[in-house]
Amino acid sequence: MVMEFIPIGTILTVLVHQVNKTAQAATDVVFEKESFKVLSKHLFDIEPVLKELQLKLNDSQATRQALEFLEADVKKANNLVEKYNKNRSRIYLLIKCRHIVKEVQDVTRDIGRSLSVLSLANPDVLSRISEQVNRLQNEMQRAEFETSHAQIQIVDKLNQGLSEQNRDQNFVNDLLKDIANAVGVPVVPSKISKELESFKREKEEAVNRKERAEAFFLDQVIELLSLADAARDYEQIREQYFQRVQYVDRYDPREECIPPFQAFICCISRTVMDDPVSLCTGTSCERTALEAWFERGEKTDPETGDLLEDFSYRSNIQLRQSIQEWKELNYCVKIRSCKAKLTSDVESSVGEALNQMQELMRENSINKDWITLAGLTDIVVSILGSSNNRDVKEEILITLKDIVEGNPRYKNKVIESQAFDHIIPCLGVDSSLSDAALMLLYELLQDRSGWDASFCRKLSQHQSAIHFLVNFLKSPVSVSKERAEEILMKLCDEDEKNVVRAAEADWFKPLIGCIIQGSESSRISMVRELVSMEVVEKNIKLLGEEGVIPTLLEMVSGNIESKELSLSALVKLSGCHENKERIAAAGGVPLLLKLMFTFHLRTIIIAKCSEILEKLASDGDGTKFFVDETGNKLDMEPIITKLLAFQQNPSTSYSVRMPILLMLLKICQSEATLVKTAVLTSNGVSLVLPLLDDSGIEIREVAINLLFLFSQQEPQGVVEYLLKPRRLEAFVGFLEHNSNGDVQMAAAGLLANLPKSEESLTKKLIELDGLNAIISLLKLGTMEAKENALSALFRFMDPTNLESQRIVVNLGAYPLLVQFLEDGSVTAKARAAALIGNLSMSSPQLTVMTKKGGCWCFRRQNHRLCSAHGGTCSVISTFCMLEANALPKMVNLLHEKVDAVTYEVIQALSSLVREDSPHRGANALHQADAIKPILEVLSWGSESLKEEALRLLEKVFQSREMVDCYGVDARSALVRLTGSSINEGEDIKRKAAKVLSHVERYSRSSRSLVLGLSR
Repeated sequence: MVMEFIPIGTILTVLVHQVNKTAQAATDVVFEKESFKVLSKHLFDIEPVLKELQLKLNDSQATRQALEFLEADVKKANNLVEKYNKNRSRIYLLIKCRHIVKEVQDVTRDIGRSLSVLSLANPDVLSRISEQVNRLQNEMQRAEFETSHAQIQIVDKLNQGLSEQNRDQNFVNDLLKDIANAVGVPVVPSKISKELESFKREKEEAVNRKERAEAFFLDQVIELLSLADAARDYEQIREQYFQRVQYVDRYDPREECIPPFQAFICCISRTVMDDPVSLCTGTSCERTALEAWFERGEKTDPETGDLLEDFSYRSNIQLRQSIQEWKELNYCVKIRSCKAKLTSDVESSVGEALNQMQELMRENSINKDWITLAGLTDIVVSILGSSNNRDVKEEILITLKDIVEGNPRYKNKVIESQAFDHIIPCLGVDSSLSDAALMLLYELLQDRSGWDASFCRKLSQHQSAIHFLVNFLKSPVSVSKERAEEILMKLCDEDEKNVVRAAEADWFKPLIGCIIQGSESSRISMVRELVSMEVVEKNIKLLGEEGVIPTLLEMVSGNIESKELSLSALVKLSGCHENKERIAAAGGVPLLLKLMFTFHLRTIIIAKCSEILEKLASDGDGTKFFVDETGNKLDMEPIITKLLAFQQNPSTSYSVRMPILLMLLKICQSEATLVKTAVLTSNGVSLVLPLLDDSGIEIREVAINLLFLFSQQEPQGVVEYLLKPRRLEAFVGFLEHNSNGDVQMAAAGLLANLPKSEESLTKKLIELDGLNAIISLLKLGTMEAKENALSALFRFMDPTNLESQRIVVNLGAYPLLVQFLEDGSVTAKARAAALIGNLSMSSPQLTVMTKKGGCWCFRRQNHRLCSAHGGTCSVISTFCMLEANALPKMVNLLHEKVDAVTYEVIQALSSLVREDSPHRGANALHQADAIKPILEVLSWGSESLKEEALRLLEKVFQSREMVDCYGVDARSALVRLTGSSINEGEDIKRKAAKVLSHVERYSRSSRSLVLGLSR
């Protein structure tokens, strides 16, 4: 009514000011900020409407009443803003979030309705902005405000805990943590205590306002949250403990329990109550027991049995507090008992005490504090270090974890007591004990914000910890594996030394991460460590799989230090086949070749490049990985030329020459065309020959291997070199080099490749014991060396040089050759057969024929004549194949049906059948069962082998007896060869026809001699 006497203009001016003030203040509200922000925006939008009314004053009763409504609603909004804009408890604001949002929504809608009334009262005045006004009032009247889903969840969780009387410690701790995080309060006792004090003031104000329901609700919240670990003030806990201890000291130390008062016992469950409630009759029961009592349909007082008229009940807070005091006194009694057991030195008592301590902490988290205040934590840590009982140690670790969990104060206390010294050795024991140690260690390293950096640094000082933690990564228990990896990653983040220790313990993940993703200094540091450490094959492969090779190749383009370290690491990694592929795929080979042929670079850089490239060519890979970044093969001719050019400079470092020579050798071993390139285009023989005089034995050995390859293209230059003074002696030394089979093989192969027409070379080799060295190779060399030694023997076993053959036989070569027929490689068998054939060709002229006639009494008795040669034979004197027992082994080789071996065997057997008198030799072959497998060759052998078999059979079937024995089989085989349906060469057909004519000529003869020859 007062407003009737105030000018309308003044009313509008005051209202504009009030709207502006409220709108401005609403922007400063920090809780439910978004809701107040929307309210503020709407209020600012009302200001232009009121100013429009000021331009055209309408002093009607309807306008005054509308302004009165609007002023009242704006005042409510202002009060609301002031209510929640002052220094209120953040926990209180969170708990009331639904109510706050509802208040903001209601006042916004009310202002919208008042604005609508004002618009109706002034349609003409507001016509210019009618659309704006209508939109604004509609938005405000329909405004919907919601609090965040996360806040609603927290409030619902709180309300549920209150309704269910949930006092579980984990639940309360989690609830307080959620609330603290939502309102931005650190979960630290000092900060939480301060916030709870502010919250308690909200309760006191509710009491002062006589809002009993509100005060009761807030008191319940305070009681619940005060149970959380973070809500306890340490000094209060300490004071409370020692008050209880003073009282407990009155009891006999042997007692482990204070009996409860009868009033503490529930008359229904007959157990001590946790949440006592009282009926109107005064009877107290456990809440859950009483609820179950009524649910069963009971209507009487549980204690007296009287019928109840009022079934309501309420919490008995005073009784609950008394029960809690009794429990706390019992906690102190039990803690005192545990201390006595721990110090008793009786293992069973110690184990019992530890289990009791765990139970106490499960029952009430305050016992974590009281156990520590009683000195039990220090005692337990001490026992951990001294006890040899694994079960006791495991229980101690579990107990310590319970004590320190979520409590920085006690974590610090445990670590200060040198607990790491006792915990870390437990990581390396059996699974259950080590798992318990790991879980305690993980808990100790955590603080409320994540990891405790200072504790991590202390752990890093224990070098064995890394090794034990890495072992956990192989654990079948996923939780243990995850925890161990988390700790390791944190330790590696804290100190690069731990990255190295982890790698040395066989875990390379952090080191790989530093190399690939680290800073330049970190990369260089980690690559340096990688180069210096021993890395097994599987980890070399792992490093490649995880992608370090592209990074290392990138570092090759850096400064000198970066180049040297990255190349050294690539040397280490390039021995693995998969890594070779990765280096090639990343375009590493052209880069390495470019560096290697850049002569102004430091020798170490060139040496490392050549070493990597040598590894790429090793293991038979040759030029496989010599490709560009697109995978195209590099032109090897200029590369070989440049590699050989390195050998022209005698001042070139050994560290460069050696890997380059090895690379050249492996490249040439892989492709015969590249040998031709090296010899003919790059003058390889003349460049490598001087290396035989090098002071380095390894270089001389590689040179021998290269010359073995080159001698296949240009042997004459090698002969001229060897005939120079003292050269051949050095060469024989290579043949005698027992420690390196490859060198022996190459030296023998080189000798085999040299022209056999160089008789002077052959003589000098015999004079210098070169032949003896070859025979030794046949005995002791590798199979490859033996094969080449057999080839080299051909130089000394020419049938035209009986003297040389005799020297070979006298040195004991014949039995060795025979043995090769049995247990040599295919190549060795073929060469041994050929060499025996050479010796056998000399047998006829060496055989001493027995003269006929003379008195029988003067003849040598029991003198056996050779069935093949008709005279007196021996291995030494006539090189007889039969006397050497080589013939049966030759026949066995025919049955193996190996083309190359069979060819040499048939040639050797042909030496037994002389064209001028084939009968003895043919008969010897018949007696050795050799003719039938020779005939079989005509059905399976190659064209050249068949030709050789036909030459031998042509001589054999000059004997009528052999035709009588084998004519049927021979005719069948020969007819097949001569038949037009067989796709054979004309030469074979002609030779087969010739042999067949022999068979046909004798096949009509008498078979009388066959009976004499049959066995």
